Amino acid sequence: MSDFKKWECVICGFIYDEEQGLPDIGIVPGTRWEDVPEDFECPDCGISKMDFDPLEE
Repeated sequence: MSDFKKWECVICGFIYDEEQGLPDIGIVPGTRWEDVPEDFECPDCGISKMDFDPLEE
């Protein structure tokens, strides 16, 4: 079991998975949420990083 977390956009439900990252936009797999740039926007709805909550699994 990994200690990677997932974060969910509170607006549209997009999931950021730390283990997978978002290589299409330059966020390599394994990038922790705290290391995602502060100007990150949800790729689906454009909301800011501050509007993501930890996803409880």
